Amino acid sequence: MKKTTSTPVIAATLFLSSASATLAASVDQCFDFTPMSSVSTYLGAQLDYSVADRICCHNHKFAEYRGYLAAPEVDFFGRLDPSVETVFYDSVCGVPLFIAPRGRTFDEFKTESLKHGWPSFRPEEMISENVIIHNDGRMESVCKTHLGHNLPTGGVDRYCIDLVCMAGEPLSADDERNQILQYLQQDQTIIDATELNTTAYTSSAEPYSGKTSNATAIIISVAVVGVFLAVIAFICCDTANSKNRLCRKRNKDDEIQASSESSETSNTPSFQEEDEAIEKNRVL
Repeated sequence: MKKTTSTPVIAATLFLSSASATLAASVDQCFDFTPMSSVSTYLGAQLDYSVADRICCHNHKFAEYRGYLAAPEVDFFGRLDPSVETVFYDSVCGVPLFIAPRGRTFDEFKTESLKHGWPSFRPEEMISENVIIHNDGRMESVCKTHLGHNLPTGGVDRYCIDLVCMAGEPLSADDERNQILQYLQQDQTIIDATELNTTAYTSSAEPYSGKTSNATAIIISVAVVGVFLAVIAFICCDTANSKNRLCRKRNKDDEIQASSESSETSNTPSFQEEDEAIEKNRVL
């Protein structure tokens, strides 16, 4: 007897096919989704959902303000357990992004993050299968969620990440966002929350990828050129001033010489005066 495929299975297959086609055609960030609503109460904090939506899904350049993680209503590190590693998830699709602290202490993780103003992660803390570092240092998740930028420190990659974009949680089985993961798993390897074994996992991220913004190099180059031009301008100005001083000195010397000659001329008796004086002396 020939087996028939049940209607629910057919419907599910058609839905997934349709969803995959829609996602494949999407070129927008976050596959046209928005951050999950739970972001606004992440870890019991009060995060600005509008900031999360703007920064994570409608932006490639800007970030939440520096120091946002330490704002009173956020107090990021005050809400973490310093005795364990914490997994941080994508705010849109819930895939794990980072495990921290790993390879360093909680205090080192906290100190570096507070120093720079954003949660800062190192290569061994990144779930490398789920995070993309572009050549210009811009970072996003496999779900097209903007994360932040790679800003190497001490010769090692340092990922400067927006808190609002890593404030997600694993998806529930009935969440429609699962279609993002199903689409991605068709042709690439990703690790979803159910597959991550934090004890066994080892990141394949390079210590130094070379992928970073060239803004610093540009700033340094501009500064060097600026200093060079300033030095040239100073030399030219100093040379001009020296020439002016020399000209003034020469003019003054000419004036002194002319004055001296004039004085000598007025003080030297003429031949007629000399003859008259001699004649007078003779008379006396």
